[in-house]
Amino acid sequence: MKFRNYFYKLVLAIGMILTIAACAGKFNRIERSNLPTANRANCQQIAHVAGTTQVCDRPQRIVVLGPYLLEPLLALGLQPVAFADYAALHRGEYTKPSQQIPYLGARIAGSIANVGMAGTPSIEAILKARPDLILGLDIANTQHYQTLSKIAPTLILKWGDPERNLQTIAQAVNRTERAADLLREMKQQIATARQAFAPLVATTPKLLLLISSELREVGLVTKIHDRCSSLPQDLGFQLVYPQQFGQAQPETFAPISLETFPELDTADAIVLLGHNFRNVSDRTLADGFEEYQLTKLQQAWASNPIARSLKASKAGKVYFIPSYLCLALPGPIGTNLYLEEFKKQLLSTKSGSSLLQ
Repeated sequence: MKFRNYFYKLVLAIGMILTIAACAGKFNRIERSNLPTANRANCQQIAHVAGTTQVCDRPQRIVVLGPYLLEPLLALGLQPVAFADYAALHRGEYTKPSQQIPYLGARIAGSIANVGMAGTPSIEAILKARPDLILGLDIANTQHYQTLSKIAPTLILKWGDPERNLQTIAQAVNRTERAADLLREMKQQIATARQAFAPLVATTPKLLLLISSELREVGLVTKIHDRCSSLPQDLGFQLVYPQQFGQAQPETFAPISLETFPELDTADAIVLLGHNFRNVSDRTLADGFEEYQLTKLQQAWASNPIARSLKASKAGKVYFIPSYLCLALPGPIGTNLYLEEFKKQLLSTKSGSSLLQ
């Protein structure tokens, strides 16, 4: 329960509002007459967070609730028929996914249905999509499981366990070998990158990793942020935390105030994970989404005297990366994007924060 409460605070902090719809009575009245049927002779039992679900044949019409699960599906080479995002970034059907779904849309071959938001999916829209498999996340869809299961076999997967999620989805769609290849390739990619980062880590070992929108609320990136914190450590960096945490990395949400920044001034470099999901237009989604996520945070940092006073700021070693890459996309695709941002910014010969010059 503490974990779920934390997640809602987290998604609110990054603008992803997962409210719970009070529509259970309406959801229970589902007509199954027009739903697809499967060949029961070719079935398997798939274990997941909410129990065990029988999945038959190879699903062809998959509804995905959230980018956290869309990513592994696409990485496996499968296409969804419908998608629900964490926030209403785009309204209406996804007729041009490459311009309407951040980072992943270019991997979607054609138009797909919009079934609302991941935390408040439209049951009517899901019924219309006629799925033979539904993928949901425990912190957003456990309460919907019984309802969704009446529509199609439903798997509720776990936040914070992207590798297991990839393997579970692969089992359901008969692509376990591809999943194993993806995990092996990802680990090799990180190992190779660690070697490339070794000279930098030798001279700049301590990294302060923060998450914020525009410095009004700031949090330390901890274990709860999963890939966001694990990848920099895999590259060899030592994350900086206040003395109160001792040697152990915090496992829960850890908000801090700007006034405590001087206590963290042992950091050789600073990476801020930024987000801004307010008033995102279709034009911004299509062109400039990443810049939109970071501009306000960059401006707030550049104008704050405490932030400017830190050793890393004075050295021009402050870097800004969209939190979406590692929070919403912790699998093979997002890990590659997150890693490439680290390479582009930290391994560049240019200073990190030109705004501070």
